[in-house]
Amino acid sequence: MASLPSATLAPVTTFSPARAPSFAPRTAAPSPANKFAGYAAPSSVSPRALTAVGNPVPGLRSRTSGTFRCFASALTPQLKNTLDTVVNSHKVVLFMKGTKDFPQCGFSNTVVQILQSLNVPFETINILENELLRQGLKEYSSWPTFPQLYIEGEFFGGCDITVEAFKSGELQELLEKAMCS
Repeated sequence: MASLPSATLAPVTTFSPARAPSFAPRTAAPSPANKFAGYAAPSSVSPRALTAVGNPVPGLRSRTSGTFRCFASALTPQLKNTLDTVVNSHKVVLFMKGTKDFPQCGFSNTVVQILQSLNVPFETINILENELLRQGLKEYSSWPTFPQLYIEGEFFGGCDITVEAFKSGELQELLEKAMCS
């Protein structure tokens, strides 16, 4: 592929706080049981949150070493502390789409069915109620999808890992140890 002369390249667009997306908090009143109701996403992103990334079009050369993309961490210290408290205050916690009584995702429903079939008491947190919680939890666990199962304060896995562990008997052993401790 022939490279274009640098004079024909369009200038790299820079970040403008005026054009940043708005993350307005929901207007619905949070339920009293929702520990994450106070977390609203920022209305703007500070320039310090910019992260350099490589050239987005392979083969084209730019006068700059890269372009910039906004990256603001959703996992604030306050959210991390709250998540630590939640996952450590219950033996089994499932962060899922929906609730255990009304799962809104087939994968979440599968994990709920497994836990219920084992007669394990577990808490659920509906991640659909708060976008910042959903994004922060992905960073907290280093796991990009939901549901996310925590056993004794440790991230266990998502749906596929839970199903495999259930089939092998590993999940039953781990939950039995957790319930006896």
